[in-house]
Amino acid sequence: MKFTLSWLKEHLDTTASVDEITYALTDLGLEVEGVEDRGARLRDFTLGFVKSAEKHPDADRLRVCQVETDEGLQQIICGAPNAREGITVVIAKPGVYVPGIDTTIGVGKIRGIESFGMMASERELELSEEHDGIIELPSGNVGDSFVDWLAENDPSKVDPVIEIAITPNRPDALGVRGIARDLAARGLGTLKARDVDPVEGTFPCPVTVTIDEDTLDQCPVFYGRVIRGVKNGPSPAWLQDALRAIGLRPISFLVDVTNFFTYDRNRPLHVFDADKIAGNMLRVHRAKGGETLVGLDEKEYTFAADMTLISDAEGVESIGGVMGGLPSGVTEETVNVFLEAAYFDTVRTAYTGRALKINSDARYRFERGIDPEWTPKGIDHATQMILDHAGGEASEVVVAGKIPDTSRAYRLNAKRVISLVGMDIPEATQRQSLTALGFRLEGDMAHVPSWRPDVQGEADLVEEVARIASLTKLEGVPLPRLTTGVPRPIMSPTQRREVAARRTAAALGYHECVTYSFIDQPSAALFGGGTDETRLENPISNDMSHMRPALLPGLLQAAARNQARGFADMALFEVGPAFHGGEPGEQHMLVSGLLVGRTGPKDVLGAARDVDVFDVKADAEAILAAIGAPAKVQILRGAADWWHPGRHGKICLGPKKVLGIFGEVHPKVLTEMGVKGPAMAFTIWPGEVPLKRKSGATRPALKVSDLQAVERDFAFVVDADVEALTLVNAAMGADKALIQDVRVFDEFIGGSLGEGKKSLALTVRLQPTDKTLKDADIEAVGAKVIEKITKATGGVLRG
Repeated sequence: MKFTLSWLKEHLDTTASVDEITYALTDLGLEVEGVEDRGARLRDFTLGFVKSAEKHPDADRLRVCQVETDEGLQQIICGAPNAREGITVVIAKPGVYVPGIDTTIGVGKIRGIESFGMMASERELELSEEHDGIIELPSGNVGDSFVDWLAENDPSKVDPVIEIAITPNRPDALGVRGIARDLAARGLGTLKARDVDPVEGTFPCPVTVTIDEDTLDQCPVFYGRVIRGVKNGPSPAWLQDALRAIGLRPISFLVDVTNFFTYDRNRPLHVFDADKIAGNMLRVHRAKGGETLVGLDEKEYTFAADMTLISDAEGVESIGGVMGGLPSGVTEETVNVFLEAAYFDTVRTAYTGRALKINSDARYRFERGIDPEWTPKGIDHATQMILDHAGGEASEVVVAGKIPDTSRAYRLNAKRVISLVGMDIPEATQRQSLTALGFRLEGDMAHVPSWRPDVQGEADLVEEVARIASLTKLEGVPLPRLTTGVPRPIMSPTQRREVAARRTAAALGYHECVTYSFIDQPSAALFGGGTDETRLENPISNDMSHMRPALLPGLLQAAARNQARGFADMALFEVGPAFHGGEPGEQHMLVSGLLVGRTGPKDVLGAARDVDVFDVKADAEAILAAIGAPAKVQILRGAADWWHPGRHGKICLGPKKVLGIFGEVHPKVLTEMGVKGPAMAFTIWPGEVPLKRKSGATRPALKVSDLQAVERDFAFVVDADVEALTLVNAAMGADKALIQDVRVFDEFIGGSLGEGKKSLALTVRLQPTDKTLKDADIEAVGAKVIEKITKATGGVLRG
């Protein structure tokens, strides 16, 4: 939020210096980010007096002027039409930098005659767009500083510009009026009365306004009126100076009025060319989806369902709370204007602006909250300004909907300031501070003003009182210890799982990495990301353009960098978030690990080998066990295409509950990432691991059966493409109470089995818990195993 000192003084009667004001603003919670000295660039310009001006002998439009300066009489050649004898001008001597033309003045010859400087225009000094002639001053002494002359005669042109950071909870400070109110409450001046009388209309408004019933929650109220016979054109100098000082480009008077009140009162407005409103009607409604509009920024927008739109009889004319449309925008030819002041819902405005990627001053304010009760006053203020400077005749005001009720009151307990903040502030001072901020006090109840949506309870009243009194006066007082013994742990289950995962991975020999959450688009696309939803608007570099969809891209990039430096054997892991969308909440916590190279250095016994799938499987299972995952899980196929299709597995609790994935990274992905493979990896979703029903610091009792376990072997002839995992899962499901483990111990292909067949042998371990198994019990379980596997695979028991 930017504003000039003179703009602030339009609302605040004060003699405070800039330093006093900036200190108070920061202390009040409106942190000052910078103060721009607008006069600094004009320090070297001085006043001169033209003693004579004669026509250049070789150029009809040039004048050879003899100018009195602080360095004596100097010859300056000028082509301005108003260059003449007897005027006071602004001089740029040789060596002076002129900001408007980005040039440092030197001594030169123009058509054979030397010129020792320049007489400047307003545009050359960036004071305005005026360039028809040089600056003529009504008074001034030769050699005086032009900045000092401006400070005395036209201070608004060299006023310092103050920029403050606005937190989301203080939308009232997005208007100069709100800033002045805070400073007045602090005691740095008196808030001026700046209201205008209601403007009575002289004729019925020819434009009707309606709000659809299902849109009243998105636009509760809409005020509008027609002003006919206006003369649009350049704004008055004071208005242009004010807007230009805060970085806005003056466009035309009617548009500048809306920009002025956006910053002056945090009251966005909009003006339509009334002659371009088809059917003399405006309708506020929800978008059906698919409608289009060319905005004032000359870009075409397509609307999704439920966005707030303003349409006339022929189609959409404005995006409610965000931006107006180009077809009904005002121009210099506009003579009849429809002025709008409406209130739009904060959340819907934010969603619409974000979806359309429009960042406008109106959206910025509506999505943070404006004062709904100032809506009718805003249209009167803007109407009066238009009538004063552009003429015309105002119609009666048309109103659709009603102003939302924001009234609320909270009890003011003067003693809570001590208990909550630790400051002893007299009750009279507290009441005075709240009254100065616009609160209405009735007994011990404080009624909150409509421009303060952030005040939502008694504690907020205390915060306001302490803020005005200055928290710098707060003195630290040591408190007695309120509890004894060991405090209860405060980490959440998710945080404890992250700690356990980190410690376990480190204990397994992995080195932790902390990579950026941003990666390049090609790498993100390899892992299912890289879409517009996760693209950054202002990336640090092209290599960090998207939010990462997984942790593996960062680990693979780290591996590639290490391989390029001669480190071939690596075990890396990371714990952190990945993003499947660009909205809040569209992220998930992951634990990922990566193994590249061999298990150890070469040795004479040949014990070192290439890492394989079973290495990462064991590590993933160890980490899952550490964070509390159940021991009995299923290993399934069907992971994403960046895993090797035949060398990976999903660790699941049922077909849809995936706890983690392990396996070999697809060779194509390794090639794209520049990693020399093979590379083994795992990814775990800690949030998918079910929480224990009972939490406690003690471990459960160890359950050991003193009954003898029994193992039985089975061999099945199945089709060659049947996975061993299918047999294991089928056997485990035959009797979940008795079957403790199933392992594959043999595979045979060929021989008498024939083409397309293979034999798989399993060991099924039965562990009784309440009685010793008899032959009949074992045979019954064996029959179930045969039945389950036969049904799941179509295989037969090998004779």
